[in-house]
Amino acid sequence: MRKTALIIASGVALALAACGSETSGEFTTEDGETAEYTIDKNTGETSMTLEGEDGTATLRSGADVPVDLPDGFSLYPGAKVITNTVVNQPDGTGTMVMFETGDAADKVIAHFRKEAEEAGFAIQIDANMNGSLMIGGERKKDGSTLSVTANTHQGDATTGQLIIGSKKGG
Repeated sequence: MRKTALIIASGVALALAACGSETSGEFTTEDGETAEYTIDKNTGETSMTLEGEDGTATLRSGADVPVDLPDGFSLYPGAKVITNTVVNQPDGTGTMVMFETGDAADKVIAHFRKEAEEAGFAIQIDANMNGSLMIGGERKKDGSTLSVTANTHQGDATTGQLIIGSKKGG
């Protein structure tokens, strides 16, 4: 439930930022959890805190949020970060990096597949959906999950998304 509430809350904050509305505020989720957010008008960075019965969850999202990936992972070489979202919850952490590169999607996927396998992830999903490449997997020893998507567009620009979630104490 917490993940859903945090995703909904971040969507609300991002929608407010896109509309040019308030730069800070507070609201209550459907689950009765209280969320506070701030949006930096100059950078577009969004920060959020969600208080619930399980504890406090935080989110920080924006193009200038530092990328700090788990051991064994690196940002794709030469990639430009479009946005980086970092979530810290009582039960774990998550990172979602959206990026762009001039390399083809298959090279992006190969880079992250190698890192994932070396970090102990079993690749469970390997898909090509109309040119959109995706891999996904899990590391059994701690329940960490990984998802990478890469799409090459006209003009040879490839956009990618890397999501890694780790459980605390796993």
